[in-house]
Amino acid sequence: MAQPEAHAQAYLDPGTPEEQSRRTFMVNAVLTLGGVITLAIAVPVLTSLVPAADAVGNAWSPLTPDEWAALQKATSKPIKVTFTLHQVDGYLPPEDDAEFVWAVKANEADFKAKRPDLFEGSTKIPYPLVYLGFTIFSPICPHLGCRFSWVDAQNKFICPCHGSEFTNIGTHIAGPAPRGLDPLPLRAVNGKAELTWIEYKQNTPDHIVLRIG
Repeated sequence: MAQPEAHAQAYLDPGTPEEQSRRTFMVNAVLTLGGVITLAIAVPVLTSLVPAADAVGNAWSPLTPDEWAALQKATSKPIKVTFTLHQVDGYLPPEDDAEFVWAVKANEADFKAKRPDLFEGSTKIPYPLVYLGFTIFSPICPHLGCRFSWVDAQNKFICPCHGSEFTNIGTHIAGPAPRGLDPLPLRAVNGKAELTWIEYKQNTPDHIVLRIG
């Protein structure tokens, strides 16, 4: 029967040069194979996390002829305009959701006189506030994200959650909202009206974009 010392010596024996070479080759082969498998798995996984080139930057949602006709009925009294929001996310399939905005007949002179915050400093809006004689407002209250409504009897926008109030061109006049209503971009392309849906950070005087489209 072999002694324990003999077993220990066998494990400590480095073997012949040929045996050492075979062991080194096998270790390197296993490591190389593992690296290839890891790379083969990682590439498609990482690639799937990168949005497709045509899946970003499509921030414009067209209005149908009926929706455009509804917008054109806006006067100094805002009206609700429904539309289909076309959302393109690099990680999810494109989808269309029903949304609405508030439209009001306006001119840039009124905005400059009554909402100078939209033309200067950190609250400056980087797109035209008035286009084709209209302004579009996001329906999201800049306080905590509730949906406000136009109350005809009081001639102002009122948020039902915390009581913030705004004029017809979005000037903040009461309540905890830290800024006025947020205008949205509007444009006409090839005879069709399009608008951009933007979500801004809430409860701050600055216009910090969280999501476009």
